[in-house]
Amino acid sequence: MLYILAGPDDYSLNQSLEEIKKGLGNAAALAMGTNVLDGQQVTADELKQVCETVPFLSEKRLIIIYGLIERCETSGKAGRSKAAKNTVQETNVFAACLSQLPESTVVVMIEADASSALKEALFQELALKAVVRTFPLLKEARLKPWIQKRVGDMGGSISQPAVDLLFRLIGSNLWVLANEIDKLVLFAKDRTVEEQDVKLLVGYAQDVSVFSMIDAIVDFKVELAGQLLHQLLRGGAAPAYLLFMLDRQFRMIIRAKELKAQGKPDAIIQTKLGLFNEFALKRTLDQAGRYSSERLKQIYRQLLEADLSIKTGRYDSEVALELLVAGLTNRNQPAAKTKIGTRKTMV
Repeated sequence: MLYILAGPDDYSLNQSLEEIKKGLGNAAALAMGTNVLDGQQVTADELKQVCETVPFLSEKRLIIIYGLIERCETSGKAGRSKAAKNTVQETNVFAACLSQLPESTVVVMIEADASSALKEALFQELALKAVVRTFPLLKEARLKPWIQKRVGDMGGSISQPAVDLLFRLIGSNLWVLANEIDKLVLFAKDRTVEEQDVKLLVGYAQDVSVFSMIDAIVDFKVELAGQLLHQLLRGGAAPAYLLFMLDRQFRMIIRAKELKAQGKPDAIIQTKLGLFNEFALKRTLDQAGRYSSERLKQIYRQLLEADLSIKTGRYDSEVALELLVAGLTNRNQPAAKTKIGTRKTMV
C-alpha cells in the first residue's frame, strides 16, 4: 500500500499519518517494523531492500520517506549531463520499486511542497497506485471553524472576538493554535474563553507590538517607531529579542524579494518563508516591494553593526537599538550617521 501526503499543513498531515499507523495494528509491534528514510539521501537499492524485507514481529512493515519527490524534482532539472542521466535512471528504479510493493509493506511518502511535488514525473508515475492526500494551509473561512471545533473538543466554549484575535495573532500554524487553545480552555475552566484571556495568555501578543514597530520602520514613521520601541522596552521586552525580530523580518523581506524576482507564486513563497498567516505574507511581500536590493544590503549591514556594537560594549543595548531604529527609518542615511542623544555605555 502506498500513501502520498503532501502540503505545508504539517499538523493535519501528521494526524493523517497517525491514523494510518493506527490502522496497521499493534503500535508497539509496528514500531519495531517501521523505517524512516531521508528521501534526499536514500539510494534506489537501499529503498528496494527495505521495501522487500519481510516484517518480523508485526503483520506490516511501515516505511516513511521524507522529500523523495522533491529530491527527484531538483535533480531532474540538472540537464543532460551523465550525472543527470544517472539520476533519471535512479528515479525510474524508485518508481518501479514503489509501484510493486509487497502486500506486507506500507509506504508513506511525505512532501512539504504539494504544488511542486504533484507536478513531478515520479508523482505522476505513482499517483494512480497511491492514496494521495494534500494538506494546504487553512484559510480564514476554514480556520475559524477549526478553532471553535478544537475548543469544543476540549470541552470548552469561546467567544467570536476571541476566535478573531487568535486568528490574527497566530494564523494557520495549527501546532501553535492547538497548544494555545488547550491553555486557554484550562485557564477559563467552566466559562467561555474571552478576548481578554487571549491577550493575557497567548505568547504571540507581544509580537504584535513588535510587528507594529517594524511596520512603522518600513513606513519611515520615525516618531511612531521610536515610541513603540520605548513602549516595548518599558514593558520588559529584551533588547536582544527585539534585535532578533528585526533581523528576522528583514531576512524575510530579502528572501521574499528574491523569490518574487524568480517568478515564484505567492503560495510557494508562503511555504518557503514558513508563514502561516496570509496577512503576514501580504505584509512581507508589500514590504519587499518598497525596498531596492541595494537598500536591503545597507539595512543588513546596519543590523550587523548594531549587534557588534552591543557585543563589543560600544553602546549599551538600548542605545544601540535607538540608533538602529533611527537609521532604519531614515530614507537616506545609515544608522552610523544618525545621532540620538547620549547615554553612558554600560560595561
